[in-house]
Amino acid sequence: RNLQLLDDIVWEKELAVQKTSDTLSACRLRSKMLAKQLDHVDMEIEREEEAGNVAAVSRLQALSSRLCSELEREKELELRIALALKENLFEMWQTENKQGKYNILREQLQKDEEELQMQYQEEKEVRIWKEKKTAQQAEGRRRTREKREEEARRKCEERNKKILEDAKRNREKAVCFLRQSMARIHEKNAKEEVKAQEHMERRIQAVLSLKTSITSNREKLQTLQILNKAKALEAKKEEMKMREAILARGGNVVREIFLHKRQQEHEKKEEAFRELQKSRKMEIVSRILQEKASIQKQKKSQSPTKAIKARALFRFFCFVLLKVQVTEFCLKIAQAASKHETLYLPNFCSFTKVVALSIRESSENTPQDVLWESDEEDTERDETLLVPEFPGLWSQQYDLPKVPKAEDPTQVAIRAMRKKTAEKKMEELQTGILHKQIVPGRERKGCAFHSKPSCIHFKDFDVGQIYKKKIVLTNASYSVNYCRLVGISEWLKDFISVHFDPPGKVSPGMSCEFLVTFKPMINEGLEGEVMFMAQTGSFSVPLKCTVKTCILALDKELIDFGSLVVGETISRTISLTNSGALGTTFK
Repeated sequence: RNLQLLDDIVWEKELAVQKTSDTLSACRLRSKMLAKQLDHVDMEIEREEEAGNVAAVSRLQALSSRLCSELEREKELELRIALALKENLFEMWQTENKQGKYNILREQLQKDEEELQMQYQEEKEVRIWKEKKTAQQAEGRRRTREKREEEARRKCEERNKKILEDAKRNREKAVCFLRQSMARIHEKNAKEEVKAQEHMERRIQAVLSLKTSITSNREKLQTLQILNKAKALEAKKEEMKMREAILARGGNVVREIFLHKRQQEHEKKEEAFRELQKSRKMEIVSRILQEKASIQKQKKSQSPTKAIKARALFRFFCFVLLKVQVTEFCLKIAQAASKHETLYLPNFCSFTKVVALSIRESSENTPQDVLWESDEEDTERDETLLVPEFPGLWSQQYDLPKVPKAEDPTQVAIRAMRKKTAEKKMEELQTGILHKQIVPGRERKGCAFHSKPSCIHFKDFDVGQIYKKKIVLTNASYSVNYCRLVGISEWLKDFISVHFDPPGKVSPGMSCEFLVTFKPMINEGLEGEVMFMAQTGSFSVPLKCTVKTCILALDKELIDFGSLVVGETISRTISLTNSGALGTTFK
């Protein structure tokens, strides 16, 4: 390699000397041409001076000065080129001198190359001999394989001949069995036809009996209608008797009849309310039992510190049960007040408003993320909920005064309207309505905040790496709203962490950000959600982590060769693509 490099350097130096000498000769030629032009211009100047042409003389003098300057530059260039030529010649001589020192090594190198070529030739002959031997062995194996194939073909022909003979015997047996089977099928079909005729006769009898029953039911219906008419007439007669009795006593007929009908309606409503109350109690108790069972299951799989969250959930359901009991108590007092005294109704309405406000405040103060509250907050809530605000109403029984007989119909109507409004407010309290987003002419429904992206997806992750994603929450409601982080799914806490600074008041259309960090420890897919609480209710952003997978797909579902001629060969290419992040093998 060093000798080759030295030869290249010598060749480059020779080429540089050749180029420099060519340039020098070209420069000397240009200098001679410029000297000739200068002599010619001097002769022209003398001729024009004799002729007295001043303009031509000045022009020729300028040309002469320009040629003189060019001639001087060319001489300077010639000197520089000559100097460079001497340097290149000196360097070339030095390189040739150095090259002469390595002549012994060059001869040794040539000998080594000749020996190497001889060694390559010997290896080539050995390789050719081995290939010939391998070809002979392959030919022997081919002949033995042909013999085996010939034996296998002969055995296959014998086996096919035997199979044909067996098939012929089996076909004769099958024909015999088929005849027997057809005879049994015909017999079975005849029996089914007989059964179908019997079934049709039974259906005809059933239709006739239905017709007779319809006629009898029509008669019964007519008798029921007659009985209903008789009951209506009897009710009218009782109403007339009641009117006559009231007129005989000198009372108000309209008022008494209205009160009687109100009493009947009230009894019906009271019965329906008792049934509804029983069903709600059963539903609440069943939910509490289900939560207890789920808490006991979680205690076995979770750490002891998480039992506090289960107690908090149980206290929350106790609070719901207490709220339902208070609401039922208020409704009972409303019913008693509507039955007995109109004068006490304003006081009772103010009392129900106070109780409703206290329940609403306690329900608003109790957030939906009870599972993540501390023990101190649970104990404080228990103390505020278990002690009633009005102890006298819970511990004593009051005897309300009876309703006087004489009562104005307008007062009765006012009392009924107030009772309806009280029942409506109690229903709102029981359902636990949140703040609505209402603007003039419109009401916002659905989630108050929209996330971008809508789903937090970490895909094709590697165990041990750290992945981060920034999510934007936008206030899509019609008014100022609040947002705070509740937490994440329980099974994601070991891998997911959320950094969220509460932004305070968020105007409509404005947005806030939060950062989600994923640290995978296991190579498994995960799914969950990040939960938030807004002024209008809770909402969540789904979270998904998927491992690397291989997704193989073909570019064709059907290989269609089209129409072709017998003996023709057609080929089709199929592409198999892996669009996943995990490599795989296939066959």
